[in-house]
Amino acid sequence: MFAHNLSSRYNHYMKSQLPNILTWIRIVLIPIFVIIFFSDLEYARPISGVIFAIAGFTDWLDGTLARRWGQTSNFGAFLDPVADKLMVSTALILLISYDQDILLVLAAIIIIGREIAVSALREWMAGLGLRNAVKVHAIGKLKTIFQMGSLFALLYQFPLLKLPTYQIGYYSLIFAALLTLISMSLYLYSAFTAIKAAE
Repeated sequence: MFAHNLSSRYNHYMKSQLPNILTWIRIVLIPIFVIIFFSDLEYARPISGVIFAIAGFTDWLDGTLARRWGQTSNFGAFLDPVADKLMVSTALILLISYDQDILLVLAAIIIIGREIAVSALREWMAGLGLRNAVKVHAIGKLKTIFQMGSLFALLYQFPLLKLPTYQIGYYSLIFAALLTLISMSLYLYSAFTAIKAAE
């Protein structure tokens, strides 16, 4: 009986804490990711790409587990997007420190700028009591898929399965930036429509 209760408590604890633990792992991976990127290791770029992919997997996993187990929390709701934005912004800054191509730089500005603008918009809407009016659109999810895939490809850099990984990532990131602009426009439209309706 004691062992059963102990096991039950452990399982409950893990279900409640594992999503947040995965988020913390993603944050801890950021400095490791940066150090590897700038290291003199022969395969520094592929390794940094794999670390980024692992971080992306933990993002998907913690969200999936939190929803499946009904273990969402206010702290988790705050920390998860912070970890995502830190990882994506770090990857973009590292990439443009390596390649100052104008389209790559513009794509990075658009993606980082969108994250700042949408975060500020959500905060503003929450202050107006209209937080639920600003929801994720399907195009936002599509943007995230292209964004994460392109960043992995750009970071990995080396040809993968004989494919020009870097070039694929380059054009995918530009497309992701276009989707980012559309997604941000939809956010703004939803927000101002809700504000107008509330007046």
